Amino acid sequence: MTKILLSLHVLAAIVAIGPVTVAASMFPPAARNAHAAAATAAGGEADLGTVRLLHRICRVYAKLGLAVPVFGFATAAVMGVLSSGWLTASIALTAAAAGVLVAFVLPRQDELIGSLGGGKALDRADTAQLAMFTGAFNLLWATVTILMIVRPGSTTGA
Repeated sequence: MTKILLSLHVLAAIVAIGPVTVAASMFPPAARNAHAAAATAAGGEADLGTVRLLHRICRVYAKLGLAVPVFGFATAAVMGVLSSGWLTASIALTAAAAGVLVAFVLPRQDELIGSLGGGKALDRADTAQLAMFTGAFNLLWATVTILMIVRPGSTTGA
């Protein structure tokens, strides 16, 4: 059972969190491109569509990402490591990453799409702040991934 749960946990992380990290990272430059294209004769509708698609990927896969901690808790319970320090740290960092995504990344993406769709001016600071939040989100997930692999102080032998 442990191997099945662990496999589901890892697959959920790859399939759900991977697309969020990539799409969120692509969003700020795509928003800048959409703003620049809107100033041209073409109007930038394709670029705005790209920005909207990236945002939708972030929203949908963030919801799918809820499977990661669900399978993670189940795996940890079966392995008997729920009280391990590395797991507690991973849980806290996962919660922080989810908080950054829900409180900062997704709402800021919404605001930028609204600005782009409304033809409002967009400056580099608008996308730079989003890029910073996205970088923090990605760094938190990278740290969780490292903790899951290294598991400092683990006595499970795996």
